[in-house]
Amino acid sequence: MERVDKRADFEDLLPVMANKLGGEGLINELCNGFQLLMDKDRGVITMESLKRNAAFLGLQDLSEDELAGMVKEGDLDGDGALNQMEFCVLMFRLSPELMQESRFWLEEELKGYGF
Repeated sequence: MERVDKRADFEDLLPVMANKLGGEGLINELCNGFQLLMDKDRGVITMESLKRNAAFLGLQDLSEDELAGMVKEGDLDGDGALNQMEFCVLMFRLSPELMQESRFWLEEELKGYGF
């Protein structure tokens, strides 16, 4: 149950960061997070680098299966690792509140184009 609470804490934090930092600032922070977690030799987040650096995100209590699930969920190109874009997309997907806000602004923008 504690793990669920940690994910909920993250989901609450990302929109707060977006509001405080703005869009560009949030992307910069996500890029910094990617740099912390990535395998320096390969330039991507691997299962091994995530496991080794999980404490930076407060995920040290997650099992290997849970960490592997995170990599698998975000791995859009199927190479077994997360590049920077896949990591950022995953972070947004893990934040339903931020996704809902993004959808609102996208819909508002599309209205201006007659959609």
